[in-house]
Amino acid sequence: MLHAASVPSVPVAVASGGLPGENARKAVAALGGMGLFIARGDVVVVKPNIGWDRTPEQAANTDPGVVVAVAEMCLAAGAKSVRVFDRTCNEPRRCYTSSGIQEAVERFAKKSRAEDALRVYHVEDRKFVRTAIPGALALKEWELYRDALEADKVVNVPVAKHHTLAGITLGLKNMMGIMGGNRGQIHFRLPECLVDINRRVPPRLTVIDAGRVLLRNGPSGGNLADVKVFGKAFASADVVAADVVAAEKIFGLKPGEVSHIQKALESGLGISSPAQIRLLEG
Repeated sequence: MLHAASVPSVPVAVASGGLPGENARKAVAALGGMGLFIARGDVVVVKPNIGWDRTPEQAANTDPGVVVAVAEMCLAAGAKSVRVFDRTCNEPRRCYTSSGIQEAVERFAKKSRAEDALRVYHVEDRKFVRTAIPGALALKEWELYRDALEADKVVNVPVAKHHTLAGITLGLKNMMGIMGGNRGQIHFRLPECLVDINRRVPPRLTVIDAGRVLLRNGPSGGNLADVKVFGKAFASADVVAADVVAAEKIFGLKPGEVSHIQKALESGLGISSPAQIRLLEG
């Protein structure tokens, strides 16, 4: 049971009633606005899920409207540079095109005359850096993307969906998109590895797109019969809290039913109990 009053002090905002991008804006506004998370002059990485050669209707990637909304809010808060990328699972050009994300971001950048400040681009193998992860539970070192390591802030923008191996994928798992190498190896100790990645590159803000949710056959999906229009967005500065709320509200799952969320609670990555969460309506 999630608590909305008394002692809880970690806010998680949930917003609905609009298009996906509008809901993302409302959720961030309920937290106090992007200016609480992004400072003037920041170099910001916006990290959506662009992993699959799927259309927005198929709900395997973050909705383009959410990505644009988050990027625009970062620029409005004074970010010097906003970089949008993901390491895809399918062929990168197909993923960036089919998802609608590249076209939407580039169209917004051109319309707002922000082409120099806002870029969406493919990852480059040469920019993965072997990186030590101090205090790791399982992943002592790994190739991580330089732009994420060097950014002033990372804004994590996952899509909520089913995942065959992990059960569900939300904010914690979305950070796998900054990893190089053979990511399949980490599924043997996935809960611990996700904690390690999020500890090494902690997102300053997590905005979860739950406009359309892939409920079965994730993470790639492809069948519209597996997709439900949920019409919400969630946001929190605490990725663990965001995942706890979204897991329950979308999928009806408690932390103990999602091993990587439970491990994150136990590991001090963010909140240690759902009782610390304060729900805000956007």
